[in-house]
Amino acid sequence: MKFDVDYFKQVLADVLAIDSPTGFCGAAVAHIKDIVGGLGYDSYITNKGNLVVDVKGASDKTVGISAHIDTLGLVVRAVKDDGTLSIITVGGVILPTLDGEYCKVYTRDGLVYTGTVLSNSPAGHVFDDAHSAKRDEKNMHIRLDIVSEDGKTYPDGDYIKSLGIMAGDFVCYDPKTVVYDNGFIKSRFLDDKAGVAIILAMLKHFKDANITPVHNICVVFSTYEEIGHGLSHLPNADKIDEFVAVDMGCIGDDLGGSEFAVSICGADSSGPYDYDLTTRLINLAKAAELNFAVDIYPYYGSDVSAARRAGHDIKGGLIGPGIAASHGMERTHISSCENAYKLLYLYLTQ
Repeated sequence: MKFDVDYFKQVLADVLAIDSPTGFCGAAVAHIKDIVGGLGYDSYITNKGNLVVDVKGASDKTVGISAHIDTLGLVVRAVKDDGTLSIITVGGVILPTLDGEYCKVYTRDGLVYTGTVLSNSPAGHVFDDAHSAKRDEKNMHIRLDIVSEDGKTYPDGDYIKSLGIMAGDFVCYDPKTVVYDNGFIKSRFLDDKAGVAIILAMLKHFKDANITPVHNICVVFSTYEEIGHGLSHLPNADKIDEFVAVDMGCIGDDLGGSEFAVSICGADSSGPYDYDLTTRLINLAKAAELNFAVDIYPYYGSDVSAARRAGHDIKGGLIGPGIAASHGMERTHISSCENAYKLLYLYLTQ
């Protein structure tokens, strides 16, 4: 049940550094496909863009696990006359937390331009509502780091359009990843790239230690979870008996989870998870004396939620490392990731 901390940190940092808002996951999927290929696993990419890895087990039963590659992000709504960009959100972005964040705009031509996400009242010395103005899609914009051809004036909308920037372009903001010596990991998009790194560390351990899991495993790295329909199409659905999503554990309000524990979800906005499977996960955590919590997430959905809504006949469970400030400036601790890793290992090998 070894947890290779150094490998986990490295692969997490690598994956976090690749922009992958929902609908724009190609580079991240290709990178993860290279990782699993380097570990000796065959994989394939579905039409939807999900990456599927099949792991041979000791029985004919197949279980599924997933983590989602896609993150929150923004999309250009329009190029405005003054050369700034209006935006829409992708997923449940907490827009006030983005005021002042650096970002990149990716054009359809493969070009990348830098910019900043700003309030429409960005200067305290100029706007009387700089502190009070609402931070939402109507009142925020992207300021691009571009000058006109003369190098002395701001570009207008026509000039920005001439560079290939248009509605529908993806805007990706800086994850700001920092890993501290005391175990804390701060970054945007730990939801759910921490889960991705946990599964990759597990696959590496299986190969390094020559471990055959109890059952066949269908691993899916999904690409549309943040907007609700991630695994509405479940690969190998006719073979999968039960499915566990490895996603973030929520922290706050009356929840018991923490940045040091693995969270086991009893129910979320889609309803209760499978009673028997959830009980089994709880009992595994108890027997191994893991630091864990069982919680209810009222404003949460997962790949399991999407699969069940689509009518797939599966037992569904959800576990993950505890992550603070979800969908904002997130933070977790390496011990939480290790507890999640160990629970996943126990589930797949016992």
